[in-house]
Amino acid sequence: MVTEDTKKKIRQYVLDLGVDDVGFANVNDYSSPRSPKIESIFPQARSMVVMAFKEPSNCESSSSAIAMGGRLDLMEFTRSCNYKVTRFLEKEFHIKSMSVPVSYPLDMSSKTGGLIGEVSLRHAALAAGLGAFGRHNLIIHPRLGTRVIYSAILNELDLPSDPQVTGDLCIDCDICVESCPAGALNEEGKTHLMKCLRNSQPHGLGGDISFWRKFVDSTPEVQKKMFLTEEYMRNYQAQLIGFQYFCFNCYTSCPLGNDL
Repeated sequence: MVTEDTKKKIRQYVLDLGVDDVGFANVNDYSSPRSPKIESIFPQARSMVVMAFKEPSNCESSSSAIAMGGRLDLMEFTRSCNYKVTRFLEKEFHIKSMSVPVSYPLDMSSKTGGLIGEVSLRHAALAAGLGAFGRHNLIIHPRLGTRVIYSAILNELDLPSDPQVTGDLCIDCDICVESCPAGALNEEGKTHLMKCLRNSQPHGLGGDISFWRKFVDSTPEVQKKMFLTEEYMRNYQAQLIGFQYFCFNCYTSCPLGNDL
């Protein structure tokens, strides 16, 4: 039988791992306009344990290596927590559970282009009472602010959702809009994903395709020189470590919750 004590036990376990906050969302309260239905991924899923992780101050650095290094550290920690919480739920309650990663792996089909997660973690956080959407289309946590990433564990426990955040946490200062170098937030309520990706991940899939298109159209002499360019070196590094972000402006510009 699922009780409030069940949620209390799970919550304490998660917080003891060093996670900044945790919430619970019943799958009936989760809704995402673009991601697949939960039942298509895990038909027996009844709820989600949603975890909030504060982004380290690395994201403020002008050094892309330091900034991205902080994100990689955080993603490694989230994956560790995902596994530990998944196994805790399975062993403690004798149920099945499945972790949802912060980012990749993603469906890279032509239909999604790697832009749609199997579970929208922003909408999961919303359903779990961990925050509300801001003008930047990110979730603003009541205590942690904007600099937060989320992960989730789907499971068979029929847990009730935590109370949703009521009221508007965003102060509508439009600093995030003005700070976006790509103009990806100009239209309220929408993030222009391709504008964002071209600026924030210039050495991702699009940058790699662009490089090799130029390569095949170049002379052998130019091709030799292209292998010595910074563009090639950065593309090569991105292939080794995965998505490589070069812009955190929507996080760092937001004045909410930037206290440590």
